[in-house]
Amino acid sequence: MSHLHMRQSAPDALKRTLHITPESAGWEYVGFDLHKFAPGEAVTVDTGDREVCLVFLTGRGKVRAAGEDLGTVGERMSVFDGKPWSVYVPAGAEWSVTAETDVELAACSAPGTAGSHPPRVIAPDSHEVMVRGKGNNVRHVTDIINETDPADGLLVVEVITPAGNASSYPPHKHDRDAFPEETRLEEVYYHRLNPPQGFGFQRVYTDDRSLDEAMTIEDGDATLVPRGYHPCATVHGYDLYYLNVMAGPRRQWRFFNDPAHEWMLKD
Repeated sequence: MSHLHMRQSAPDALKRTLHITPESAGWEYVGFDLHKFAPGEAVTVDTGDREVCLVFLTGRGKVRAAGEDLGTVGERMSVFDGKPWSVYVPAGAEWSVTAETDVELAACSAPGTAGSHPPRVIAPDSHEVMVRGKGNNVRHVTDIINETDPADGLLVVEVITPAGNASSYPPHKHDRDAFPEETRLEEVYYHRLNPPQGFGFQRVYTDDRSLDEAMTIEDGDATLVPRGYHPCATVHGYDLYYLNVMAGPRRQWRFFNDPAHEWMLKD
């Protein structure tokens, strides 16, 4: 398997089936954990020097963060059914979730400063669904934390790509500190498919092909994008969901299209 391709394992003591740290990924900023809870189970985590966005991918649970009771969060039972509930937790704080139903929870993290922002619930109506692309390049994008929202380093977004379509396409990259033309952002993709037995593909490559990895993505896989272009696609009959987590030295998303494929953006 590619070193950029992660599959889930048996849950650890914190109910994590995926545990991606900057150290394990070989980069500086982005962390990603996937927690799976049964009803009544609870997890408590200290954020340390990292801010966290808790995305209730599926299910419902009671949340405390930074000493505040944030109530019951979450409602959808499938990532393909409606927009997410999420919670922002600052660095230097503790969060806990007690599941009321089966819960699949993504904990997205980046370096943060303690006390720089209060904890908050991010409701499904916080951002509109955006339609990007045309033809077989259409996808539906919902920001969870964008560059105008309060945070230190995190950018979090979810995307649904209809069956047979390409996404993150034409290929683009964001691996240079060249603002305003391009910003350097590491990125994690967490993939789900509907129906779940489906599959898709993702390629991560650089102009000089010093990095060029093609991966078969299945339901529940994660992929890492340390640098380079990173298109993905799903096959006929299977919708593709992915959660993106990005962070870098500047909390702005400015990307550069692969010149070989930019022609398709012209009318």
